Amino acid sequence: MNNQSEVASKIAEYLLEIHAIQLQPENPFTWASGWKSPIYSDNRLSLSHPVVRNFIKKEMAKMVLANYPEVTAIVGVATAGIAPGALIADEMQLPFGYVRSEPKKHGMGKQLEGDIAANAKVVVIEDLVSTGKSSLQAVNSLRENGVEVIGLACIFTYGFDAAQQAFDAAQCPYVSLSNYDVLIQLAAQNGLIQQTQSKVLSDWRANPSTWGQ
Repeated sequence: MNNQSEVASKIAEYLLEIHAIQLQPENPFTWASGWKSPIYSDNRLSLSHPVVRNFIKKEMAKMVLANYPEVTAIVGVATAGIAPGALIADEMQLPFGYVRSEPKKHGMGKQLEGDIAANAKVVVIEDLVSTGKSSLQAVNSLRENGVEVIGLACIFTYGFDAAQQAFDAAQCPYVSLSNYDVLIQLAAQNGLIQQTQSKVLSDWRANPSTWGQ
């Protein structure tokens, strides 16, 4: 596929089909942060479905190359970004490594695993961007260790304003294969949610930290 909007819709379709993304407006999930949410995303399920996995791998590699043509290495964020990162690096024939949330407490005490050249231009891979906090922690850790991060790419984003502001402040552009707006529109078109549920889902995205309280 060449049209990015077609790719975004196909990714959303796949994620709904394999239940990697679930919508429960009437019975919200509770995230680790304590936020109540009518949506839950576990894009790691895509790894168990070869057709979906390969589509994500190929389209994400195209997206990375189109947006960051100077890339010379791929780094995944532990743990959910490791597998898709390795797949994309293999597709692009680039070096791969991954970054931990904190340095190991034994051995060499590494935070960045892999053999990434000191002059590498790195694109960081995530499965999901929500608030952007954990993604940017990884980016900042890499930069503090002298790695040049030129941007981040993910499979799906909720598109929170706060996340975009955080990435802008960190001077780290990010791109995503698909997003919340595309997903909700597709779910409505396919009859997976009703109009009243669409409003609930829109209201949540507008103010997720206080929604449902």
